[in-house]
Amino acid sequence: MPETLLFVYNANAGLLNGMLDLVHKTLSPRTYPCSLCALTYGVSMRPEWKSFIESLPIEARFPHRDEFWAAFPAQRQQPLPAVFRQLPGGELQPFITAAELNHTNLPGLMQLVSSRLSALQPEPVGGELSGSGNF
Repeated sequence: MPETLLFVYNANAGLLNGMLDLVHKTLSPRTYPCSLCALTYGVSMRPEWKSFIESLPIEARFPHRDEFWAAFPAQRQQPLPAVFRQLPGGELQPFITAAELNHTNLPGLMQLVSSRLSALQPEPVGGELSGSGNF
């Protein structure tokens, strides 16, 4: 299993749930409980978000709350929405919290994902040399 980012929606899966969520976030966006959904979706996935996700150097998956809890029952108390980093052995690490998602916009979310992924990259051993190679 490759390393993966799990963008977990605070909404249940299914067509009916999706339609109800669309109506809720349209009619009463302030009370809609899934900021991740509101940031990344209108009627469908926002084009700029889709392009961003496709450009990531890591796999991304988008489970709904019920799917996530079925796969990771120990995480039921974790506030959602949230983003987790799933390591190759299956271990989960928090990546972006519900509080962070609730206080950002789409460009901010994309910047946060990018900066956190960059921070995970190992530093080059011995540093990198630039220039012509002449000392």
